Amino acid sequence: MQITESTDGGAGFVNLPGELEQALIKAAGALPAWDMAGTFLSAATIDRYRDALASVPLFVETAESLRAQLRTDKTGYAVVRLGNVAQALGFGDEFLRLTTAILAEVATPFQPFLRWPLWKEIGTNLSANPGMSTGIGYNAFHMDLVNATQPPDYSVLLCVRPDPLGAGDSIMSDARAAVSRLAPSSQRLLAEAVYRYGSFFELEDVGDEYRPFPVLDGRPEDRGFVRFTAKMLTGELDLSAEHIRAAKDLAGQLIAGQLSFLLRTGDFLVVNQHKWVHGREPLAAGQEKVTADKRRLLLQLFLRDTAGAGTGVS
Repeated sequence: MQITESTDGGAGFVNLPGELEQALIKAAGALPAWDMAGTFLSAATIDRYRDALASVPLFVETAESLRAQLRTDKTGYAVVRLGNVAQALGFGDEFLRLTTAILAEVATPFQPFLRWPLWKEIGTNLSANPGMSTGIGYNAFHMDLVNATQPPDYSVLLCVRPDPLGAGDSIMSDARAAVSRLAPSSQRLLAEAVYRYGSFFELEDVGDEYRPFPVLDGRPEDRGFVRFTAKMLTGELDLSAEHIRAAKDLAGQLIAGQLSFLLRTGDFLVVNQHKWVHGREPLAAGQEKVTADKRRLLLQLFLRDTAGAGTGVS
């Protein structure tokens, strides 16, 4: 049984069959609380979740389809629409356990930020830098943990509440395709380890700080990354004009290939970071008129492909 594609979202959007939705709603109550092994969901928890869902009609086939869709040589991202399930269960423990169990069939859930639980809140803060994940402005294209030697293989965003004023579309771009459209001279410059962005503290299981780093690391597409964040092109830059121009050329190609869509309540987006970068359009004007408990709220976790352990910089 293949996951059915949404008619309004393209190849990356998937709806679960109604039979599976109902079966998952019934099964959610039997899923136990998870245990962690350091920053990772424990193997024992993954086994318990797998055992609990193995007999759910269509689940095994659906999980196989999702894994295949997320491969670097395939679509490389998915928006799984669990709105009906969320409506039935709410966003309490049962729903989060169920979503975590589904994601555990893709790769191992983990949370490298030591101060946060497995699912990290990304709310809307009117006082935050508008361009940051919790801000209300344009969040430019980036990959998560760009300055780690072993970034997460997948980044996951679960929509609890979209912007109630109707804006804040998620944006994505195929970074591999964007690089292929660059001139060879730009590609050579981007392969040089001269770029810097961000701090590095209170992190675990993402390797060491990578500073400076190359945008193009020369590794196979399923192991390497296009280490890009538009934020590395802001402020005072310790870069040559040629390296700045090459990075801006890439930024332009990413924008040219942009996809955009609005996450709905209950949607979760899984991004294969070996292929895609992501970001967000500005939220609608008038956020100060929206009470805090109604503003946009996402939850984030990351996935490590243990089958491909050793991705990143050795």
